[in-house]
Amino acid sequence: MKWQGRRQSGNLDDRRGMSKGKLAAGGGIVVTLIVLALNFFGGETGQQLAPIVEQLGNSQGTQQTEQRELTAQEKEMGNFMATVLADTEDVWSQIFRQNNIGEYEKPTMVLFTDAVSTGCGNATSASGPFYCPADHKLYMDLAFFDELKTRFGAKGGDFAIAYVTAHEIGHHVQTLLGTSQKVTQLQRQSNKTEGNRLSVALELQADFYAGLWAHYNQEYLEEGDIEEALSAANAVGDDAIQKRMQGSVVPDSFTHGSSEQRMKWFMRGYKTGDIKQGDTFSEILN
Repeated sequence: MKWQGRRQSGNLDDRRGMSKGKLAAGGGIVVTLIVLALNFFGGETGQQLAPIVEQLGNSQGTQQTEQRELTAQEKEMGNFMATVLADTEDVWSQIFRQNNIGEYEKPTMVLFTDAVSTGCGNATSASGPFYCPADHKLYMDLAFFDELKTRFGAKGGDFAIAYVTAHEIGHHVQTLLGTSQKVTQLQRQSNKTEGNRLSVALELQADFYAGLWAHYNQEYLEEGDIEEALSAANAVGDDAIQKRMQGSVVPDSFTHGSSEQRMKWFMRGYKTGDIKQGDTFSEILN
């Protein structure tokens, strides 16, 4: 992805190097994998994950405060994230104007290490990247992307990171449009299986929105970028994670969609460039 020398967002809150974290008393990687498998890409953490990660965090030892100078590589990654965030701001502002939706409210992205306090409760890096609807912020421990590549088989690369970021921005868009709130109301009236299907539709729409962002951002794409995004989407499909974690697949327990579905909806957004083509709910629920 072509990103050097371009506009960076002022809505990046970089807390790396000054984060307060829980030091694990053993089993930290196992906890991370379990939580990632349960709630990959975070979704709307305020409704699903915050109580879990807060409880896990409280059980993992004493709190320590880390303050240090960021490395040159970490600073460069921060600049990259600020550029991707700026791209999402520009693209979604344009989409909102073109579709007479109103003014796009720009979210804040928080970069942290190990643990973070959010409007949805305390969380650890075990949660993976997530969006908190209570404070309209995205939270990312960038160490997640090493996990995505080494343990979940994704290709890696800068555009895989951009895809994950755009997916979480998709949850912000869903909150602005009222979609997330409607899904939450329906889930309260549904059984577990039906609630899971609603969650799948919500997550696949976020993948569609990520593809939609990529469509509008094509002038900055490089060869292999879309393949990186698809590799990441494939790696975090519910079926791929379940096969890796438990050796079998239980479709009724899916909450984010299969690998095939996630790649399909990303590509639909990328190819159509039309927000009106992102009705995942009609297809998933019928």
